[in-house]
Amino acid sequence: MDVVLAMCAVGLSAAMLLAWVVQRWTGSSGWIDTLWSIAVGVAGSAAALGPSTSGDEGRRYAAAAMVAAWSLRLGSYIAARTINSGEDPRYAALMQEWGKHASRRLLLFLQVQALAGIVLVAAIRLAAVNSAPFPRLLDLLAIVLAVTGLFGEALADAQLARFRRLPRARMHVCSIGLWRWSRHPNYFFEWLFWCAWPLLAIDPSGHAPLGWLALAAPILMYVLLVHVSGIPPLEAHMLASRGDAFRRRQARVNAFFPGPARSSPEHTPAQN
Repeated sequence: MDVVLAMCAVGLSAAMLLAWVVQRWTGSSGWIDTLWSIAVGVAGSAAALGPSTSGDEGRRYAAAAMVAAWSLRLGSYIAARTINSGEDPRYAALMQEWGKHASRRLLLFLQVQALAGIVLVAAIRLAAVNSAPFPRLLDLLAIVLAVTGLFGEALADAQLARFRRLPRARMHVCSIGLWRWSRHPNYFFEWLFWCAWPLLAIDPSGHAPLGWLALAAPILMYVLLVHVSGIPPLEAHMLASRGDAFRRRQARVNAFFPGPARSSPEHTPAQN
């Protein structure tokens, strides 16, 4: 096993243990995702720049810059949201479901998150050790995908924050900007960012066959966001808090991939 990747795995596990301590101390689960984002960013940068017998220097620096920008943007956004908005409804539902076993179950759950982080960091490491000359067309496409993902997610988050400041936001569902085209555009662009890593890691000439393993990053992120910890618990919360308004939105707008509404756009306070 790659020594750098092994050290990153230990660091991620320790970071999620710290996240558990912080959640138990503060009672706020929002810090979990903040610390996870920072930990994956630090581990990813270490994976990109750590010692290796192969890898183009330009690709290493590009990889480190990409994951650092992702980590700083997402970590700072979640931290600000946690300070201003309180508990994350997804974690609140889990803690309620786990009942008296919540502390122990959360500790295990966070180590599973660390494992997911290792898969993402491994994709970054595979990109870093790709010795193909940089930049290739695949590298440039990867950078375009990463920048698009970062910008799109930041824009979606900003639009949602603007909507939440509206007086009637508690009774309506956000459908402004990118939210007209997807029920979860922030999740889509997060997934798009991780689609960049296989492009950096794969060498079609066959000199880096392990690079294909980097496909695990976007596959894992898609499964988590669409089927596990992203859309399902969040939509359950939205159905409980918005009821028929959100059901109408589910019938009209794609859950993940952006596309035109299946009927006329919803009327929201932002469009007044």
